[in-house]
Amino acid sequence: MRLATFTAEGSRHAGLVLGEEVHAITAPVKEVLAGRAQAVRTGAHWPLHRVRLEPPIPDPGTVYAIGRNYAAHIEELSHERPDQPIVFLKPAGAINAPGGPVRRPAVVRQLDYEAELVAVIGAAGAVAGFCVANDVSARDLQTEPQWTRAKGADTFCPFGPWITTADEVPDPQSLWIRSWVNGELRQDAHTSLLLFGLDVLVAFITETHALRPGDMILTGTPAGVGAGMDPPRWLEPGDRVRIEIEGLGAIEHPIL
Repeated sequence: MRLATFTAEGSRHAGLVLGEEVHAITAPVKEVLAGRAQAVRTGAHWPLHRVRLEPPIPDPGTVYAIGRNYAAHIEELSHERPDQPIVFLKPAGAINAPGGPVRRPAVVRQLDYEAELVAVIGAAGAVAGFCVANDVSARDLQTEPQWTRAKGADTFCPFGPWITTADEVPDPQSLWIRSWVNGELRQDAHTSLLLFGLDVLVAFITETHALRPGDMILTGTPAGVGAGMDPPRWLEPGDRVRIEIEGLGAIEHPIL
C-alpha cells in the first residue's frame, strides 16, 4: 500500500494512493502502520494533482537520523569513518510536508540538502514502510558541539510523498536515490552503499530506545551535497530541491 495524508476541499484525510488517485480511508496512517486499524476506503476520492499532500504521518513519534552512513559522503566532507552509527534527533518543528517550503533561518548562510531513505516503524518495533526525506542541514551551525540547531530547525524535515508499506519493497537496500537542485542532478547513488544497514540501525537504536509506531529513521545521505563541491554550493531562497527514491516516489520543495 501507499499511505498518505492529504488535504482536499479544505479537509484533511488519511488516504490510500491507487495509481493517479488518492482514496480517503477511515483511520490515520499511523494506526494502519501500527496494525490497530485497516485502510478501509470511505468512498471519497480525488485525482492526486487536485490534492495537497501533507506529511504522511502528521504527528510522527521520534525522528532518528543517521550521520555519515555512506563512504563517498564521508570522503567528500573529509570526515572519519565511524565505528558505529552516529544517531541524532530531529524535533517536532522540523516536520514538513513533501512540498515544503523549507525556510532558511536568518542566522543560516550555508544551507544544504541531504537525500535520505526513511524507515517508518509499525507494530512491535518492526519496520512497516518506507518514504523519502530531505535531512536539511545548516553547515555553518553544524560546527556546534551538537547538531540540534543545524539539523532540527523548523521545516528541516520534509518527507513523503507517502509511505510505501514494507511488503511492497522487497529490498530497501537495493534502490536508486537521487537529488536535484533547480533541475541539476546532484546526488546519484544506491542504498546498497549504506555503511550500516537497516537491521544494524534498528538493533543499535533499540539498545537504548524502544521503537514505537510512527517513529522514523532517516538512514543517511550519499555523496553529492553542496558542502562537498569546490567551491561549496549552498541553497538560496528561490531554489527548488527534488529528491527521488526508486519505487517510493519523489518530494519537491522550494527554499524560502
